[in-house]
Amino acid sequence: MPTLHTIDGSLLCDHHKIAIVATRFNSFIVNNLVTGALDCLERHGASQEDITLIHVPGAFELPLVCQKVAKSKRYDALIALGAVIRGATPHFDYVCTEASKGIAQVMLNYEIPIGFGLLTCDTIDQAIERAGSKAGNKGVEAALAMLETLHVLEQL
Repeated sequence: MPTLHTIDGSLLCDHHKIAIVATRFNSFIVNNLVTGALDCLERHGASQEDITLIHVPGAFELPLVCQKVAKSKRYDALIALGAVIRGATPHFDYVCTEASKGIAQVMLNYEIPIGFGLLTCDTIDQAIERAGSKAGNKGVEAALAMLETLHVLEQL
């Protein structure tokens, strides 16, 4: 009986160049996501010299900067981090939708893995829970997803 060929991703980050693009808006949440992602990358073998942290004003700017980073071909992968918290107007819906679509489009156009760590929460409490409290740290999860995807792509 033939053996099934399986491709799995690794969580090692050995000498890969990683860019983290993080928003300044809602920094009291996003800083925890960045800390989680950095800690995760370092625990999985990344050195600080291989990581670049780039700050952008808000979530709407994430796709453009991710695109510029991907286009530079200086990085093997990216992590996009931010937090959008619902307010009293539909602004939340537009920002979340366009930021998400834009980041996905960059990933597809440039065939570069992007760990998606953009929180889209109804309340501040939900954001706090996802930035290192009850619901874990979505910055860590974005870093892990990016690493695994990076290694799967290297095998294809």
